[in-house]
Amino acid sequence: MTALPTRKLEAWRYTDLRALAALSFADPPAQAAPGWLPDLGVPRLVFINGVYDAARSTPPGFLEPFAVPVEGSVLPLALINAEHAQDGMTLNVPEGVDAGAVLLVSHGGGAKSPVAFHPRHRITLGKAARLTLIEVATGQGIYWHNPVTDIALHESAKLSHYRLQDECDHAFQLATIRVTVAARAAYEAFSLVTGAKLSRAEFHATLTGPNASVHLNAAQLLGAEQLGDVTTVVCHEAPNGASRQTVKSVLSGHARGVFQGRIEVARAAQKTDGYQMNQALLLSPTAEMDIKPELQIFADDVKCSHGATIGALDPEQIFYLRSRGIPEAAARAMLIRAFLAEALEPVTHEAARAMFEAAIDAWWARQ
Repeated sequence: MTALPTRKLEAWRYTDLRALAALSFADPPAQAAPGWLPDLGVPRLVFINGVYDAARSTPPGFLEPFAVPVEGSVLPLALINAEHAQDGMTLNVPEGVDAGAVLLVSHGGGAKSPVAFHPRHRITLGKAARLTLIEVATGQGIYWHNPVTDIALHESAKLSHYRLQDECDHAFQLATIRVTVAARAAYEAFSLVTGAKLSRAEFHATLTGPNASVHLNAAQLLGAEQLGDVTTVVCHEAPNGASRQTVKSVLSGHARGVFQGRIEVARAAQKTDGYQMNQALLLSPTAEMDIKPELQIFADDVKCSHGATIGALDPEQIFYLRSRGIPEAAARAMLIRAFLAEALEPVTHEAARAMFEAAIDAWWARQ
């Protein structure tokens, strides 16, 4: 059985899983009472403790049966997932089809003892196909959600992938997303992290064809003693590829944020354009942000850059807004919204955008 990674591994040096390793997990109940489930007026797939709930779902026509995973990578969480996966979503959008939007809802917990579940999701878009995937993760109690999502985009396909991680305060979510992007295909992603005691979203994107593009945007809103980790590896294997990464964190209390981002450019990937930016706002003196950007470049005709900033809200800006009659809490909220605006730019689906805006408002109301 594959063991959890430890901080001895360079990729995990900032994220300690000992609190997770100390727990003993029971088998999750067949069903749990999820309470409210989001409904955005699009086909919906609901998973309760990692198991597909047909009664609460309204599936699209291109949903296929679950296939038992065979794991070929060395990523420890993906290996653990392959050992335990019992169900998952398989979407196969045919060539040239604009499939609209699909909502994936994952709800965990609801048991007296801690539970763990490991769904394996697969998404394939044929040539010139289109899809918007909206994910929402919620739950109650103590549980470990360890999803792996494998995405393959064929030539000129486009996937817009929006994720809201709003797990409960005692949950652990360790998500792995792996994407291959063929020639002229595009992967546009945005993740909003507000929940879980400990979370990690690990993206591995490979641009396999010329003129492929990947945009990885994320925002972390963390408080109390939460730990949120966004780790990305973008591999350019073909020429004229473009990648953009914008990750923003707002941290209060004793929260801790992590961003590790690596851009790899192969010798054949000439004319690569890669950009990476991480910015953090610390709302308390006890919050912490760890940032590790990396560039690994073997081509000689590229444009790659990265940047990072960590700071607090500007007191002069707060004073300016207050002098115009705006209460301090509202002024701080306005500045935080402005700070997050760039990360939210990829979200063009109106219902998804409204959901993210509501989640940001709800987080701020709890502070």
